Amino acid sequence: MRGMTAKKLSSKDYDFINDDHLLGMLLRQRPDAVRIREIIAKSLAKEPLTVEETAALVMTEQPELVEEIFAAARQLKQQVYGNRIVLFAPLYIGNNCVNDCSYCSFKRSNKEMQRRTLTPHEVREQVVALENKGHKRLILVFGEDRRYSPDFIADTVRAVYATRSGHGEIRRVNINAAPLDHGEYATIKEAGIGTYQIFQETYHHRTYAQVHPANTRKGDYLYRLHGLSRAFEAGLDDVGLGVLFGLYDWRFEVLGLVSHALHLQHHYGVGPHTISFPRLRPAHGVEVDPRHLVDDFDFKRIIAILRLAVPYAGLILTARENPEVRRALMAFGVSQIDAGSRIELGGYTEVGDAQVMEREQFCLGDIRSLDEVMAELMEDGYLPSFCTSCYRSGRTGEHFMEFSIPGFIKEFCTPNALLTLQEYLEDYASPGTRTVGEALVAQELGKLEDSDFKKAICGRLADIREKKSRDSYF
Repeated sequence: MRGMTAKKLSSKDYDFINDDHLLGMLLRQRPDAVRIREIIAKSLAKEPLTVEETAALVMTEQPELVEEIFAAARQLKQQVYGNRIVLFAPLYIGNNCVNDCSYCSFKRSNKEMQRRTLTPHEVREQVVALENKGHKRLILVFGEDRRYSPDFIADTVRAVYATRSGHGEIRRVNINAAPLDHGEYATIKEAGIGTYQIFQETYHHRTYAQVHPANTRKGDYLYRLHGLSRAFEAGLDDVGLGVLFGLYDWRFEVLGLVSHALHLQHHYGVGPHTISFPRLRPAHGVEVDPRHLVDDFDFKRIIAILRLAVPYAGLILTARENPEVRRALMAFGVSQIDAGSRIELGGYTEVGDAQVMEREQFCLGDIRSLDEVMAELMEDGYLPSFCTSCYRSGRTGEHFMEFSIPGFIKEFCTPNALLTLQEYLEDYASPGTRTVGEALVAQELGKLEDSDFKKAICGRLADIREKKSRDSYF
């Protein structure tokens, strides 16, 4: 892995985050109702918003206009993603780290943290445990350390794909790891990864410097900022952005995320596949600064504004949040969640119901089982999906921007979600969850017009039930 020498940023190696410019937008006169409704209309036409337009939504405080923003976000979510919610699980591979981020329990100065890197055998054990619960999609999480080289990450990805248990298999592996150089991304791409996710953590330069010491690798703001640009230039076409809300003013961070998304779309023809927005949580060995913590109402505003500003991006609501918050916020633009999550090293086989803070990066708010989360989603009218067909059919990058493809949900997303849900119901669901799920499958089929395509869907569902066929997709 690279040393502390000068590093190449990207072919577009400039700082596209101007703090003064973004902060200045937040000091302007509040927009009137006419302007806000014009911006909402643009978003409902599935056009990405400018940073200035996003700032207008951020500045909106009038209760009736905020409610219109919420309503528009719900509507747009239905238009772009339907009632689907994609599910995945995190798998922490190693927590050794050379960085000293003030908010993270993995920081190198935290001597009480139990350091560990899973062996290949332990990785397979964790994957089998996840497969036996029904998971098909994972995100592998690595600390930043020389031992987590691109070859190590690629070998781990291959090991995950090669691990099978009964009908269980992992069909998509995403990565959350340090920014890399061009050639290093290419090494990992060859292993068949999905999304490469890098959180900027905070886009505010001064705050970034305060929480990331200058003598650490993560202390290089620009190298991290251009991490996903290098990924695109190395041939990856699926990336994810993220901010840790609570480090600085949430309004500024939303503008930073949108600025980054627009930068990627302008220079590489495709924006981020996902945007994550976790809130700062308690962590072992960490003192939380409360000044910029985000309350539940503003968190709802963040999700709704991001949905309107970046209509094509998947929005990820993580298990950092408690079940009540997740349930309440699901309709405001969320399209992906993790479920049945454990973030201790070895947590899927070695820990019980209680969290072990000395072994995890932060405290989770929702440690319910996958089956419990699935049942609640379906009871609330959502269609859980483990679909991975687009990635394996070449519908990635700019082709993956569902908002620009008429009929995409009808032709691909809903049918594939139904097929993966039926697999889960047959192989892993508890009796109660299966009952709820079968009713939902019948309900979703009832929404489809009678056609040869509907007959094909019904035939594949029957094959899953009766012939035990698996991994069928459109």
